[in-house]
Amino acid sequence: MIGSWYLLVPVLLPAISGLLIGLVRPLGEGRARTPIVTAVMAANIAALLPILFSGDLTLHLFSLSDNLPVFLKTDDTGRVFAAVMAFVWCAAGIYSFEYMAHAEHKRRYYSFYLITLGVLMALCFAGSVVTYYMFYELMTLLTVPLVMHEMTKEAVAAGIKYLIYSIIGASLVLLGVFLLSPYVTTFSFVLGGVLDPAKVQGHESTVLTVSLLMLIGFSTKAGMFPLHGWLPTAHPVAPAPASAVLSGVITKAGVLGVIRLLYSFIGAETLRGTWVQTAYMSLTLFTVFTGSMLAYREDLFKKRLAWSSVSQVSYVLFGLSTLHPLGLVGALLHVCAHSLIKDTLFMSAGAVIHQTGKTRVSELEGIGKQMPVVMWCFTLVSVGLVGIPPCLGFVSKWYLAQGALSMTGVAPLFTYLAPAVLLISALLTAGYLLTVSIRGFFPGHNADGQLKVFEKREPTAVMLVPMVTLTALSVLAGMFPTALIGFFTRIAGTLL
Repeated sequence: MIGSWYLLVPVLLPAISGLLIGLVRPLGEGRARTPIVTAVMAANIAALLPILFSGDLTLHLFSLSDNLPVFLKTDDTGRVFAAVMAFVWCAAGIYSFEYMAHAEHKRRYYSFYLITLGVLMALCFAGSVVTYYMFYELMTLLTVPLVMHEMTKEAVAAGIKYLIYSIIGASLVLLGVFLLSPYVTTFSFVLGGVLDPAKVQGHESTVLTVSLLMLIGFSTKAGMFPLHGWLPTAHPVAPAPASAVLSGVITKAGVLGVIRLLYSFIGAETLRGTWVQTAYMSLTLFTVFTGSMLAYREDLFKKRLAWSSVSQVSYVLFGLSTLHPLGLVGALLHVCAHSLIKDTLFMSAGAVIHQTGKTRVSELEGIGKQMPVVMWCFTLVSVGLVGIPPCLGFVSKWYLAQGALSMTGVAPLFTYLAPAVLLISALLTAGYLLTVSIRGFFPGHNADGQLKVFEKREPTAVMLVPMVTLTALSVLAGMFPTALIGFFTRIAGTLL
């Protein structure tokens, strides 16, 4: 049995290591940096294991005042997000060793990369809205250098835009905390919510309006309309491994914030059947459709994947907005599926750019002949993102559709409109992803009728192993989803 102090280990281990790499030059140099970063990320995963398989733990850190405690607390939801974030962060970190081999300022990159990992672990185990907000803002500040890493004019502009959007979203959350403070019994996360019905009586309109603002605030990090603009700007200019974790991990910090807000602060019963649920669900569905449409029209490879993230993360937000157990299970499944899939897609794009210098989809004719392993990974996870069995993306979207058909309290139109939007988005997803594979594997013939021949440009195992691993997990989890579904069903039963 571990003590509650142990919660600091996965937080401080990567955070202190990142500081040392950034401040102690010998530790940040090439020969020492790679094994140190690898060891820290692997040790962080190992350090999480006792937390994942132990009972709930609570660790008080300090108090800002008598009723504003800052503390860490474990629950099943936090464990899921911590496990997914740590594993995917490690895979993208290993991939980056080859991608960043000739980049400048590598010591700075890995310093911020590891410190951010520690902050993400604290975020997953935040026990109160104040604790969550504190680490949420710190995460934003630490990831800005990852976006701006190349320090080009475009990268700096994208970093500033990312920061501005993030501050706007976080400010909505903070404003909501202030405005709801007269109506809550505590600022700690409590299943069912912390609003006092006696205090809320007569102020329902205020509480509902503030709740929507807070939901939009956290959804900014998840790329939901109308504060989605940072995502398609930041991804194309950031290094590919940074783009991978921005999409696969950082967006999930917004998702986790929405979960905490819906089920442990405001409370699902407070919002079920209200105009807030309708409005928020409408925003998620609009984002799902619009993101897919813009991805379909985009030729820049990484920007196409960025618009895809805008759409796909809103699948998760839609599942949460149903306030139904099936929708919640689908949302949690899609958190796992999207993290594995989208990291692989950005790694594939990064590998193509790294090996060939090609940045546009229209330039990728025959890329499957040049880089068969990379493009097979891309194709398999694309199939999953479309929602074709046996991949995990099919299972998650099945449950999301079931949640939409089963939800109550909203206008009957949404029961049918939502699955239709999800289906249309899936078709668009096939259009903007599988066409890349078709162009890559079937380049056609030369003018003389002979099949075109392409020189092999496959990257090394340092890039390929993380991609193959994430691809295999996304397929295997879809083939054998019973354990995940059972675990997430238990979480949904606890939250609802």
